[in-house]
Amino acid sequence: MTTRFPGRLAAITAALLATGLAASGCAREDAGTDNSATDGGIVHVACGATEDWCAATTKKFSETSGLKADFVRLSSGEALARIKAGKGNAEFDVWYGGPADGYSAASAESLLEPYVSPNAAAIPVKYKDATGAWTGVYVGALGFCSNQKVLAERGLSVPQSWADLHNPKLAKEIGIAHPSTSGTAYTALWTQVQLAGGDQGKGLDYMRKLHPNVLQYTKSGAAPAQMTARGEVAVGVIFSHDCVATIEAGFPDLKVTFPAEGSGYETGGVALVKGAKNPVSGKKFIDWALTTEAQEIGPTVKAYQFPTHPDAKVSDKVVKLDSIKLVEYDAVAAGEAKTALNKRFDAEVAQAPKS
Repeated sequence: MTTRFPGRLAAITAALLATGLAASGCAREDAGTDNSATDGGIVHVACGATEDWCAATTKKFSETSGLKADFVRLSSGEALARIKAGKGNAEFDVWYGGPADGYSAASAESLLEPYVSPNAAAIPVKYKDATGAWTGVYVGALGFCSNQKVLAERGLSVPQSWADLHNPKLAKEIGIAHPSTSGTAYTALWTQVQLAGGDQGKGLDYMRKLHPNVLQYTKSGAAPAQMTARGEVAVGVIFSHDCVATIEAGFPDLKVTFPAEGSGYETGGVALVKGAKNPVSGKKFIDWALTTEAQEIGPTVKAYQFPTHPDAKVSDKVVKLDSIKLVEYDAVAAGEAKTALNKRFDAEVAQAPKS
């Protein structure tokens, strides 16, 4: 059989193939799997570190790379919610700072794009996800930030254990954030689960007993440091570095202690957001965030977390992790439990009446 219009058939076939390829290309871009061709040389960062640290980090990255960078300061819960809301039309390219269990929760919902940076090889295995969903940039230990003057007025000494926080004399004298919005508070909640041998019910029991002593559940994990400094509460449950920074800000009555039973800790992460509009620049930001240069910025803005890069200089104001008792903190397990456990906390603890 012969074809009467071989030239026309070839043209139509080529056109159909081109249309199919174009449609396929559009589908790929709409799905957010490859936006490298439209990378704008800028990085939009959802930043879970302090405002000053976020500003210093994005500024230094821009100076070092020649790329633009901006950020929105968000607590861990807020960052997760914003990234989830932007699924399919990503608002951010990179998530930087905040506990890794939030990143694990995001990864479980396919909100992050795995990326194993060549610089991740220097980061210890315990501070990074094996698939590249996130890589740790700092570590911070949970502790108690106490106003010694307020405690003395109530005839109390600084707490040395989680059990001490249940003292009836501390009624409405404890400051802690809500775990749904704060990675700090979720770290405290998951710490109780770990101390209870993994029993979430028993972990919530601890929080229920603590509830009458909590003045209010704040949105930000660092907010209780300011509450304690102003004397609104006697004790704040926060990451120790936030208390150290507040002491430096001119509040010498504050004192940091760590619970004898064991303290939880965060591995602050960095990750590429799935569907990032600037993935090439985003990966460059992640590469840089894992360098010693990037990890030595914190102390310059009174952020005293422990760097994950073994060669980064460590400030003498950073707590020595081997000097305190830490719980076994599995960020993946904590991330998998996060949504359901936070709902239980809200229903069973936060909304319960105070006796």
